[in-house]
Amino acid sequence: MSLTVTPDSRFAAKVFPSPNHGERKFRDGGTARRPDMLILHYTGMPDAGQALQWLCNPVAQVSSHYFVFENGHTLQLVPEERRAWHAGASHWAGETDINSCSIGIEIANPGHPGGLPDFPPEQIAATLNLCRDICERWSIPPERVLAHSDIAPGRKIDPGEKFPWRHFAEGGVGLWVEPAPMRSGRFFARGESGQPVEALQAMFAMFGYGVAVDGVFDEKLEAVVAAFQRHWRQEKVDGVADSSTITTLRDLLALTQASRTA
Repeated sequence: MSLTVTPDSRFAAKVFPSPNHGERKFRDGGTARRPDMLILHYTGMPDAGQALQWLCNPVAQVSSHYFVFENGHTLQLVPEERRAWHAGASHWAGETDINSCSIGIEIANPGHPGGLPDFPPEQIAATLNLCRDICERWSIPPERVLAHSDIAPGRKIDPGEKFPWRHFAEGGVGLWVEPAPMRSGRFFARGESGQPVEALQAMFAMFGYGVAVDGVFDEKLEAVVAAFQRHWRQEKVDGVADSSTITTLRDLLALTQASRTA
């Protein structure tokens, strides 16, 4: 299937088609999937042009719906109605086929391998406009605008702790609460176990992360905590569940539950 000439979003300059997409899979009972998640990535490559070519290379078997250059120039690679191959093995709120229910945006940035440079203002403005447009047209709720690292903790760390999630939420895209202040006190880290760890796991699972509730603070839970910090408590990303991390998680859960019952 080839792309149409006109992009789905008015904020994309043109279509630059990738062959790496397929049909969105169906829910049980045969109901067609609609995208209800938005996933943000960085390219993690030193050159934006090379990253774009890779996303359009059939050998790569990877793609996204949109690509945003450093100067804000935006291309559509895959039709929104199609299943782009951007999420990989992932999990959120019981969903494991994220590709079938999401729209993915690749943001040109060398990422952690390149020193995690700041995202230029022009790029952030363009990405915010694009995200807002997608969320409005598809009615994507704020709590389902996520980082690649949220849906694949430990395996992925993009778009990273320098991505301005607060700014996006203030612009109407994504979920945000003021992070709780960093202070000394009780914390949980890898190697601990028991009922308090089980309660922590239950909170992360309720929020959406794919975490086992077994009372053991292992490497997987550490990766989940780090992913959460990378998005919602960016001051320190260490995988340690300190009081700031736990309080921020609690506040986000309360905000999410309130929005669902409103």
